[in-house]
Amino acid sequence: MKNRKSKITRNTKETQITMSFNLDGSGTTSIHTGIGFFDHMLNSFARHGFFDLEVTCKGDLEVDSHHTIEDVGIVLGQAIKEALDSKEGIKRFGNFMLPMDETLMLCALDLSGRPYFVFDVSFSTPKIGDLDTEMIKEFFYAVSYGAEMNLHIKELSGGNNHHVAEAIFKAFGKALDDATSLDERIQGVLSTKGSL
Repeated sequence: MKNRKSKITRNTKETQITMSFNLDGSGTTSIHTGIGFFDHMLNSFARHGFFDLEVTCKGDLEVDSHHTIEDVGIVLGQAIKEALDSKEGIKRFGNFMLPMDETLMLCALDLSGRPYFVFDVSFSTPKIGDLDTEMIKEFFYAVSYGAEMNLHIKELSGGNNHHVAEAIFKAFGKALDDATSLDERIQGVLSTKGSL
């Protein structure tokens, strides 16, 4: 099996990001974006997906959190795509329904090579810690397009905003772990077209 790892560096006038990503890890993380709650969410994603993830981001937080969160999403999407390489042998589709106290979150995705994003989640507060809640949607939009995946995130029930956000990131980690899992029955890629 190919070593399913990637390392991405992205430097702009707004952010400087270095990321290492391992699809076949154990959930080991080292995450430093300057946004504490965002670091916690990325850690939850990696731990529950069993991905090794290292992220260092220096962003223009004196402006706001937008560029940091969106650009980390772009880089994570690119890292997922690079680690998957040709996508040979992967299940391709993944989904997970995650309960967290009163919250029930659904995440479903297809590593199709065709980006599409649906986000049906509501927050009742503008911030959780130092994370702007409206940026959660922007983050996953960036991930879906960077990775070229079809990604659906749907809140089936919710309440506490911390629970809602954490359930999203954990469900995404579990669904991505499912979709990137190898199945020995799959010869080449799982597509009638012969490519993804």
